[in-house]
Amino acid sequence: MDRHATAIWKGNLKEGTGTLDTQSGAMKGQPYSFAMRFVDESGKSGTNPEELIAAAHAGCFAMQLSHFLAENGTPAEKLEARAVVTLVPGTGITGSALTLVGTVPGIDQAKFAELADKAKAGCPVSKALGAINVTLDARLA
Repeated sequence: MDRHATAIWKGNLKEGTGTLDTQSGAMKGQPYSFAMRFVDESGKSGTNPEELIAAAHAGCFAMQLSHFLAENGTPAEKLEARAVVTLVPGTGITGSALTLVGTVPGIDQAKFAELADKAKAGCPVSKALGAINVTLDARLA
């Protein structure tokens, strides 16, 4: 299975602008720029690569964990996963911090944490992020 996205960039790093398109059409002509990435700390002016990595990581992790919970006979009612990807200018992306709140009937915190750790290690995006520090804080609602 292959998925694709296209980035178009015009101009130099600091004054240039770009757009992103995804195969699914979820993003079409989504703007991004240096200012959106490095200046606007609120993150409201447009997307950036780190935000997209965070979305991919949170989504992949939640899907992987839902599989492990179902296999355990304790399917989740709700998993709220958040990933915070840290970019240090001049160094690069240094980490992805996952936080998880789960509503999972019939499971205790210890088993939930065990399966969440297994999902963190096993999700394809976590594996792809092997060069950075990936952390997890998981708790039941």
